[in-house]
Amino acid sequence: MPRAVQFSRYGGPEVLEIAQVPRPAPGPGEVVVRVVVAPVNPGEAGIRQGVFAGIWPASFPEGQGNDFAGWVTALGEGVDSFAIGDEVIGYLPRAAQADYVVSPAHLLAAKPAEISWESAAPLSAVGVTAWAAVNAVDVGADDTVVVSAAAGGVGSLAAQLARLRGATVIGTAGPHNADFLRSLGVIPVQHGPGLTDRLRVAAPNGIDAFIDTFGQGNVDAAIALGVPPHRINTIADGRAVALHGVHSQAQEDAFSPRLVAELASLVAQKRLTVPISAIYSLEQVQDAYRQVQQRHTRGKIVLSLVPENDRAALARQLRADAATRAAPQHSP
Repeated sequence: MPRAVQFSRYGGPEVLEIAQVPRPAPGPGEVVVRVVVAPVNPGEAGIRQGVFAGIWPASFPEGQGNDFAGWVTALGEGVDSFAIGDEVIGYLPRAAQADYVVSPAHLLAAKPAEISWESAAPLSAVGVTAWAAVNAVDVGADDTVVVSAAAGGVGSLAAQLARLRGATVIGTAGPHNADFLRSLGVIPVQHGPGLTDRLRVAAPNGIDAFIDTFGQGNVDAAIALGVPPHRINTIADGRAVALHGVHSQAQEDAFSPRLVAELASLVAQKRLTVPISAIYSLEQVQDAYRQVQQRHTRGKIVLSLVPENDRAALARQLRADAATRAAPQHSP
């Protein structure tokens, strides 16, 4: 039977289990997707821990995972925008870490064949979030922009998207990520005590915009450096939003299949890189979340639901099955 990650009580990674679930069927306007890769995200850990129970309560047994990439395997009535075997990228809150998912067809974006599954799957979550943050602070070609936790999943993409707009980008990170940030065209500055002084040295002409992906005082540092509140965006510090009136644009403010497709096109053109730090199997989901919760990850951690060596054969089988079903049936 198909597998799905679930949890039946709030807690740490140890409450996650791999459940056997029925294979879903699509309704009108829906498709079934065989998931190949599903990322893990820090916010999902917060939901599972009950941190957000007041606003996003779980309904046990609760699924997990939001973003995914996979093949279309079944079409519901009225769907003509995709065919069986098509490669797609999607976003399904609390459902993505499963062998099969059902998605409204209009919420899916086509995955370019030339980009990897691992690079495609995060685009509907961290990719869109990064775009929303860059857009919120109106990054322009003459700007100097700081991105906190610039080696992380959202930060590394936000830094690159700001660079694509022509901005000078300074990224805060640990010293072990300095060379990685330089490879992205980003000026590295070590995070931690004394950050504001180091940023003043790195940007002697001032800082125009600040994108905070980590919290823990980064918005306060931006305000101290004279960055106007309307040019600060945080996805990790609700207190600062209330105190300073800064932006908090994120995935839910910007998601559209068209935007996901645009980001995927940038990856295909090699203008945007999606760093992948680790790939786990579905059975290793607890270990994957233990690593992501350390918050020292370079890029993304993802779950591989179809082993790489099996992907080509499964894709051929899907296409063959689709051709068989499409062939005209002759009466004896």
